[in-house]
Amino acid sequence: MGGLFKNILGSSESLFKNQSDVPLDFSFIPKPVLYREKEQRTIAACIKPLFQGKTGRHIFVYGQPGVGKTVACKHLLRELQDETDEIVPLYINCWKHNTTFKIVIEICEEMDFKFVQNKKTEELFRWIKQNLNKKSAVFVFDEADKLEDLDFLYMVLEDIEKKTIVLITNYKDWINEVEERIKSRLMPETIEFKPYNYEETKGILKQRMEYAFQLNAWESNAFELIAKKTAEMQDIRTGLYLMKQAGLIAEDKSSRKITIEHAQQAIEKIKDFSIKSPSELAADEQLILDLIKNNSGKKIGDFFKLYQENGGKLVYKSFQRKIDKLQKNRFIVVEKTAGGEEGNTTIIKHISEKKLTDF
Repeated sequence: MGGLFKNILGSSESLFKNQSDVPLDFSFIPKPVLYREKEQRTIAACIKPLFQGKTGRHIFVYGQPGVGKTVACKHLLRELQDETDEIVPLYINCWKHNTTFKIVIEICEEMDFKFVQNKKTEELFRWIKQNLNKKSAVFVFDEADKLEDLDFLYMVLEDIEKKTIVLITNYKDWINEVEERIKSRLMPETIEFKPYNYEETKGILKQRMEYAFQLNAWESNAFELIAKKTAEMQDIRTGLYLMKQAGLIAEDKSSRKITIEHAQQAIEKIKDFSIKSPSELAADEQLILDLIKNNSGKKIGDFFKLYQENGGKLVYKSFQRKIDKLQKNRFIVVEKTAGGEEGNTTIIKHISEKKLTDF
């Protein structure tokens, strides 16, 4: 009967290091950021003129969700902060701060200027301009496609003397929609972040595993299963979620090892997990999604009529772009059929529950 309980985790023990799963959070910035050296060097080259007292070059970064765009840029800002006090690093999430006023407020707060109440945008930006023009600045505007206006961008381009602007989005075509007065001043270099291959995916998850878990906490076949599933879905955040869930499942069962059974149970759970929830959509996107949800299987032209009848103001081309976004974010399926009596037809269906297994 000896050794019957040796594989049972004690009440004060954990599979996670220091009882912490922080390295599995999406916002965690590892050091180094693996497999993005080339992209980071390109961005660093655009920032380099700031070190020489000149203005920098601007960058448009795009790529699908979960390919390291945000983490690579945040890592660069952290390096910049460690290197010099003469260049101010500013990161703005445009999902949270989607108007010029909100962005100006956020920049003030990032620069430790707290007296923002009852002040107008122009007054606050005057303070930003006055202080940033004593130094240089790198602005990273993440999720730029969520912005409701770009007035702040024009203000930065016109009034901040030495700067580099980085715009991050999931959509390659977003930059083409930017008005000419801004685009002509930006003239950004374009960097695509391509999906990680299997070996890269495995390497990134192994790095996070070493940060987050006790030594030898994972059985090798369990880790392999998670890595394969993550590579299949082409989103590192999926893998982080799966690793965390597998660890929690193993702990719930008081197991000293994360086994393939725990990994399989975690994969079963991902149907409950959504990287972007419908509540995070813009108003127009939410309206279109609701219409598709209630009328799944109709043609795109029928949906456009329904959209207009329900108060939608977008023209057809902009409506199509919203459909593309919803498809890219895996809320809907677009099926195109050629020929037939009506020629080419586009049918749109709602994904009843946004599952990572549909990725």
